[in-house]
Amino acid sequence: MTYSVKAPAKINFALDVLGKRPDGYHDVAMIMQTIALYDTINVNIGGNGIKLTSDSSAIPTDETNIAYRAAHYLSKKYNINVGVHIHIEKRIPVAAGLAGGSTDAAAVFKLLNKAWDLGLSKEELRSAGEKLGADVPFCIQGGTCLAEGLGEKLTIIDTIPNCYIVLAKPSVQVSTKEVYQSLKLDEIIERPDIPAMLQGIKEQNLKEICSKMGNVLETVTTKLHPIIPELKQKLMEFGAMGSLMSGSGPTVFGIFENMSSAQAAYNNMKTLVNEVFIVKTFNGRDE
Repeated sequence: MTYSVKAPAKINFALDVLGKRPDGYHDVAMIMQTIALYDTINVNIGGNGIKLTSDSSAIPTDETNIAYRAAHYLSKKYNINVGVHIHIEKRIPVAAGLAGGSTDAAAVFKLLNKAWDLGLSKEELRSAGEKLGADVPFCIQGGTCLAEGLGEKLTIIDTIPNCYIVLAKPSVQVSTKEVYQSLKLDEIIERPDIPAMLQGIKEQNLKEICSKMGNVLETVTTKLHPIIPELKQKLMEFGAMGSLMSGSGPTVFGIFENMSSAQAAYNNMKTLVNEVFIVKTFNGRDE
């Protein structure tokens, strides 16, 4: 039997790094938002072992793929002996700061929970997701959340007001691990105003939300890849209410109030980079 689900990407409206933990990881505070840009995950139950395939050659299809590891984790934890074939139809750019791998893993958790009749609650799935990656719990939850701790402590908040988002991914590679390792916390001057942003979300004030956006990881990534601040500037010139790098990059996004202005910006950005998308925010909590 085949099970299928769309796996949506995410962006960060705010990303602050509060400190480094004894284990080497960082405590963060983020406002995360699901967006309507999807991979499609198909799962077939039967046979032996775990098999993963994809229409994209840009992702691994062995045990180094986080979606593969999600299936392996559940099969071992719950002593499942039946095989599974996972197929990933990839549309979210790879290594882009959009949680493409994490959302695929989250989708595998959801599909196998159903296919193997595990009966796990969303909270139990989120707890399992923590074992694989900091973004996986949010990708299981979906919607709009304040994420704290390593990113696994989630508080559901009001949805971002309706808007259009233009994503632009330059052709550069960014390692999240290397970005965090290079981050100098004592040199960060500007941080996102998360309390003010939360208030802006509560009041559904898109202008206020955009004015409070920030991502401290830009202090590292923009120095490595000057095209990132250039693309942010271009999005603002093309009418964005605000622009930011998502995650550790390199994707940048601009916020637009209406489709016509987003479409004009999209057309202009397509002359600068190959991978450009127009998306809307998406409340994925019930998916």
